[in-house]
Amino acid sequence: MNKGKKPVVFVQGRSSFYGENKYAQNLLLRALSEGITDPQELKKIAGLRRVADVYRSLDKLAIRKEYHESLASNGISLDFIVEGFKDLIEHGSDKIKLAGLNSLIKSIGLDKYEKQEDSAKSWEEGIIKKSEDDAKRLIEGEIIKVPEEYEVEEPDTPEEEKKRQEMEKQLGRELYE
Repeated sequence: MNKGKKPVVFVQGRSSFYGENKYAQNLLLRALSEGITDPQELKKIAGLRRVADVYRSLDKLAIRKEYHESLASNGISLDFIVEGFKDLIEHGSDKIKLAGLNSLIKSIGLDKYEKQEDSAKSWEEGIIKKSEDDAKRLIEGEIIKVPEEYEVEEPDTPEEEKKRQEMEKQLGRELYE
């Protein structure tokens, strides 16, 4: 055994060093489009730990852009891909047709069904997080743009619905009188 040397520890699945961070990339794009170029500010906006992570995310973004440009210059577009699926589904064997349809279903996100509670939980958590972030920004003295006032126009209630509501009111009066 080697004395004085530390053991090597492999951590799997915890690091986002090589992983996709499209959310952070999109936040960086948005900030850059609004004229924010300070790496420290970009780090805060994207929620990244280090400035190096900002540069790494921008590199990933540049590679993504080059990849899409390369696909387009070689004639590969979304239309091309969909036409390929269509051709496979129309002219392939049953196994190929099924695989093509499964791929299409996955591409539009219909392969996974979440419980309604889970999906509701995620948007509710998003709203709570957003309000907490805004509160922090207010405490730190940042200016938050207030959305413009808007007017809600309620649609007219259909006649049959009005009749049903009136019948329910009448039934309620009869029950409690």
